[in-house]
Amino acid sequence: MPAQVAPVADERAGLLSYLAQQRYVLRLTAYGLTDEQARATPTVSTLSVGGLIKHVAATERGWIDTVRQRPQSSVGEYLENFRLGPDETLASVLDRYDVVASETEAVIASIADLGQPVPVPKDVPWNPRDVDAWSVRWVLLHLIEETARHAGHADIVRESLDGATAFPLLAAAEGWPASPWLQPWPGPAGGA
Repeated sequence: MPAQVAPVADERAGLLSYLAQQRYVLRLTAYGLTDEQARATPTVSTLSVGGLIKHVAATERGWIDTVRQRPQSSVGEYLENFRLGPDETLASVLDRYDVVASETEAVIASIADLGQPVPVPKDVPWNPRDVDAWSVRWVLLHLIEETARHAGHADIVRESLDGATAFPLLAAAEGWPASPWLQPWPGPAGGA
């Protein structure tokens, strides 16, 4: 996937394309990392690249469950979703994220009207008490925002790990040629 979203024909394609792009840039923060590096918390926060990917996957699934009006996970599970567990690998979390993305695309494809109401869950303090429903469109916009926010967190964590930044990682992952103004990330000890 290139660094820019391709032209979009309609609202649904645009929302799904931008969500896919944000998923991709979040995944790029894990490019070339070991499981140990994916668990690392090199900043003052407790965030790790693997934990952020796991959290965003769980959050996306939770919102699609809300759209489908299925039960949500407990707060304890929510907090665990910020950590890559000792029995989890980066590959397993990335695979789970792919499954979640496919589920999202299938659910959204099955909804005729993006204006369809989505009841606001009242069991968490950050949701408004004076709004009864959002729309599927709102949920997709929120998922884009949530994914982009955490992709930014993951960028900072990744740069703190090994100095890799977004565009050199993208250039390495995409196989872009080196240029005077952009060198693909060479990977650990000069090899990806």
